[in-house]
Amino acid sequence: MTFTSPLLGAETAGFYRDLVAAGAGRVADRIAAADRPFTGITPDRLAGEVAAVDLDRPLGDATAALDELDDLYLRDAVYFHHPRYLAHLNCPVAIPALLGEAVLSAVNSSLDTWDQSAGGTLIERRLIAWTAGRLGLGPAADGVFTSGGTQSNLQALLLAREEALARPPAEETLGRPAADGALGRAPARADVLPRLRVLASAHGHFSVVKAARLLGLAEDAVIEVPCDRDRRMRPGALARALDRCRRQDLVPMAVVATAGTTDFGGIDPLPEIAELCARAGVWLHVDAAYGCGLLVSRRRHLLDGVERADSVTVDYHKSFFQPVSSSAVLVRDGAVLRHVTYHADYLNPARSAAEGVPNQVDKSLQTTRRFDALKLWLTLRIMGADGVGELFDAVLDRAAEAWTLLDADPRFTVVVRPRLSTLVFRYTSPGASAAALDRANLHAAAALSASGAAVVATTVVDGRHHLKFTLLNPRTTIRDIADVLDLLAGHARDHLGDDLAHAS
Repeated sequence: MTFTSPLLGAETAGFYRDLVAAGAGRVADRIAAADRPFTGITPDRLAGEVAAVDLDRPLGDATAALDELDDLYLRDAVYFHHPRYLAHLNCPVAIPALLGEAVLSAVNSSLDTWDQSAGGTLIERRLIAWTAGRLGLGPAADGVFTSGGTQSNLQALLLAREEALARPPAEETLGRPAADGALGRAPARADVLPRLRVLASAHGHFSVVKAARLLGLAEDAVIEVPCDRDRRMRPGALARALDRCRRQDLVPMAVVATAGTTDFGGIDPLPEIAELCARAGVWLHVDAAYGCGLLVSRRRHLLDGVERADSVTVDYHKSFFQPVSSSAVLVRDGAVLRHVTYHADYLNPARSAAEGVPNQVDKSLQTTRRFDALKLWLTLRIMGADGVGELFDAVLDRAAEAWTLLDADPRFTVVVRPRLSTLVFRYTSPGASAAALDRANLHAAAALSASGAAVVATTVVDGRHHLKFTLLNPRTTIRDIADVLDLLAGHARDHLGDDLAHAS
């Protein structure tokens, strides 16, 4: 296929249709033929092939370019649709969402202003309202789609920072919110900023620390709140941390609770945390990037308390089975989004807001922004929320079965019974030292990935290396999990044997 014109338009619409179909056909063929999630290719080998491409000498032919892409990308891609991909929070994607991806890329709407997106603006706003309703945030809630949980957490903490800095000086150290309509900044803004603190679970997402740095907070601004044996924030520890802040003349800017920690899928006790935040007048942000699938699940009760949050992060590209990227930040009071509103005469002049023109850039950290909401819209319109919930519930059911299997297996110790779909465990062997077991577990994960038979993750718990399954594929069976455990145990056992041989 040779280009007649490089741009999509009326005269090239047929070529576009054929070319996209050809590309989709290549992907479909690879997915249909994949008998493992990964080829095990090494970075040095693939880097050499990519570096050999001369980008200043175009192929001039779409078929040739697809052939090349097959070798450089599709052949060795990590295929999350495969039931033995068990490593990270990457999901197989819903086909209606892929339809949305194709449509939005071709039309290329930018969701910053009405005159660039029209119906796209209204669809995104409708989905935000739907999500806020599922969360129970109330009639004043609002929000905006983002690139992912890291950006959602950053924006939420930016809003929390601005609200904390807007408190009247007499109320700063008491942690009480400003009176209704008090939009002015406290005169002591520069003095307050170094004293702001964010209290977050010890097992919360690293993006909280990154956000604090980007927001200009102090080096030690994020205070880790200890967790219980199930890796959930301890309300008593949070209460003591809030009290210490006040006694040390620090200003609690926000509490970040997690509904679905990355390592353990832990859900912090949201009702108790919300009550403590309400008493203290401290902003509550709930990072539900992982656990947001519970909004359409028969396990919705696990999110009880989220309705009291001031802001919430949701990642549809995790437990709603959407392609990356598809995330949002929601707020209980849409008025706080004013903290990210800036007017430019050429884009969103102040008069447009006065005239009621719905410009999403007024709510977002981004200007140009993809119409990612369309993917979720088509998923809900074709499958329905219950259909998505059934997929997520199937994943959670499988995780519960896998815990039972692991708990009964003498070759492994499992850390926490899952609330969601992550399982952290460690290969063990009587008589082996902790250091030797560390090496064996790391080797097992690496050897498994190199073989391509399955992909699992690793993490560190109490200073020791562990293995981790993250289940997000409803097609993963208990047989898949049992087989992967056997492969891991075999690799770990062989490595321990080699260790002993070298030691002797």
